[in-house]
Amino acid sequence: MHHRLLAIFTALTLCSHATATDEPFRNPDFPIDQRVQDLIGRLSIEEKALLLDHKGPSLERLHIRSDQWNQCLNGVAWNRPTTLFPTCIAMGATWNPALVREIADAISDEARAIYNAWHQDPGFNGQKKGLIYRAPVINISRNPFWGRIHEVYSEDPYLTGRMAVAYVQGLQGNDPHYLKLAATLKHFAVNNVETDRQKLDAKVPERWLREYWLPHWLDAVKEGKAQSLMASYNAINGVPNNINHWLLTDLLKKEWGHEGFVVSDLGGVRHLVTGHGANKMSYVDAVAQSVMAGCDFSDKEYAANIPQAIREGKLTEERLNDALARVLRVRFRLGEFDPQERLPWSKIPLSVIDSPEHRALSLKAALQSIVLLQNKGNLLPLEAAKLKRVAIIGPHADRVTLNNYSGLCQNGVSPLQGLKDRLPGGCEVTYAIGSGFGSKPNLWSKYIKEAPLPMVDDAVELPKAVEAARNAEIAFVFVGTNASIEHEAQDRTSLSLPAVQENLIKAVTAVNPRTVVVLMSAGPLAVPWVNEHVPAILQAWWPGEEGGHAIADILLGNAEPGGRLPYTMYASDAQVPPLDQYDVSKGFTYMYLKDEPLYPFGHGLGYTTTKLSDLKLSKTTAGPEETLTVAVTLENTGKRDGVEIIQVYAKEPAGKVIKPRVRLVAFQRVELKAGERKTVTIPVEVARMRYWDEAKDAFIADPGVYQLSAGSSSENLPVSASFTIHP
Repeated sequence: MHHRLLAIFTALTLCSHATATDEPFRNPDFPIDQRVQDLIGRLSIEEKALLLDHKGPSLERLHIRSDQWNQCLNGVAWNRPTTLFPTCIAMGATWNPALVREIADAISDEARAIYNAWHQDPGFNGQKKGLIYRAPVINISRNPFWGRIHEVYSEDPYLTGRMAVAYVQGLQGNDPHYLKLAATLKHFAVNNVETDRQKLDAKVPERWLREYWLPHWLDAVKEGKAQSLMASYNAINGVPNNINHWLLTDLLKKEWGHEGFVVSDLGGVRHLVTGHGANKMSYVDAVAQSVMAGCDFSDKEYAANIPQAIREGKLTEERLNDALARVLRVRFRLGEFDPQERLPWSKIPLSVIDSPEHRALSLKAALQSIVLLQNKGNLLPLEAAKLKRVAIIGPHADRVTLNNYSGLCQNGVSPLQGLKDRLPGGCEVTYAIGSGFGSKPNLWSKYIKEAPLPMVDDAVELPKAVEAARNAEIAFVFVGTNASIEHEAQDRTSLSLPAVQENLIKAVTAVNPRTVVVLMSAGPLAVPWVNEHVPAILQAWWPGEEGGHAIADILLGNAEPGGRLPYTMYASDAQVPPLDQYDVSKGFTYMYLKDEPLYPFGHGLGYTTTKLSDLKLSKTTAGPEETLTVAVTLENTGKRDGVEIIQVYAKEPAGKVIKPRVRLVAFQRVELKAGERKTVTIPVEVARMRYWDEAKDAFIADPGVYQLSAGSSSENLPVSASFTIHP
């Protein structure tokens, strides 16, 4: 009986101890490549196929468990609560890669703690997930209607790339031998429309593919060393990404030197047959073409069809072995086959999960993400001690809004609770929901483990909200979106707030001009009426488990609003070009927007005032591969401590192709005491100013005069200097 229990436990722990001298792949002192080849040499074709099914059965003969990947977008997905951080678009709004790396490190601590627990306790009854995690999502929010904007960082490739590198490095750790977790970049590539996503064909001019859709992927692969990428459902220029040899092999593995593996999205093979293939492609052909194109890892279709694809000569064993080696190399680097005590993170306990330190980090992230969009008459911050009666209103006021691909939340703080916790005991707080969200649940809402939406009779609740606002010194209105409006498999059809929510704001403002609107959405909202008539507006995102405290701290002046917009807030739907237009120069993003936005990319106000001056460059001439240094003087001219995010944009000389109005090339978050003045130096890579020349099949920089400008948004750039690139 003892031996039977030991065998079961050994299988669960992937046979981590080297118990047999005739199995070199279990010897942690051997080089990884030697161990990988030893294991591959022991496998039949059927067993190789089995190990390429990421959620398949265990390979019992060798006691190797299938990968059983997991998710951790802004918190580890588990069957118990974990720390819930702000959504990724909120992380993008921090403009703070160091903070994003710290968050990813905390997430990976929690993932390792779970892994340690089930490896070290045979009786552990929680979910037993592996160490390959499907995050981060680094698609780019070119499409402001996209339902999955909460999963990504920005509309800008440079900002997205900085966040992606930071997240990957935090997740994977910095040990020279072992990976902490394996990050999976998704969804590769040109994926930001939900409608018909399983058969969508994105027609992308080569220049924009190279210059806009791919640079952040390159950063995350070459600099971040991400271990895997997920091939997206869509096609690019007629070729589905799951079988796109140019994308997965020629570009990713050969040109970029990626040594990890590519995994299909869930159902990626099936959608080749039922979506793109429209039942004209067999499963054997879909599997063979996927593996030969460079998709190394997939679903049950791989285990079922790879042997037949080999027998029919449609798949070579050499390519099969390469795919398996790529997957196994990552699993060996994760330490799956090694004794637990050899791993740097084997002693991380379950107590780190939602620990006070991690909750404090979630609060810090929320504070740095909240954007003060407008503050007429310096209505904010409020002095809590002077407040006697406040009204807290809106469908988001008493909710903690969650998202997919992250964890459950315990003791989450809603805006209502956060304000109650921060306001003095003598302040009377009146709550009224006022309205519902004005939407119907979408098919993905069932995956969000939050309280169900209450049934709201708007005709009954609106008068209650108006009465509460009329009798209050100030009214806080919390409106926005949730999974019923923007989410996976559901793009928005309008950038406007649902009418019922905008009507709520109008009714409250009519009886109380001291109204603060807090927008809680992922994607941008076009709210020109609110901008014109409401004195103070915050963008607070879906801010995680401590979001209510963060919002209260900003409103009451306990903290500086630290966020800046990571995307353009359009003035109307009409400003957005057609969503099947993948040439971004036709009017997408701050770089090519043709009309004035509601709020520009990079915008965000503070409670203090700052001044930039004396911008100087380290060189007046530079080559395309050089790095310049921008030095600029920043002064806090106000009476409060504050923060500024110095944003550096390039304006390129006119040439034979259209150029961006301006292009973000560097940024730095700076904190200053009241009255403090400092010189800030920021490196700028000249290569960021190149464009893709389709005739030369290469990035080039036109000779001429380039202007570098610094400021607080893409539309507020008060200081500049120029340098020259010679022919």
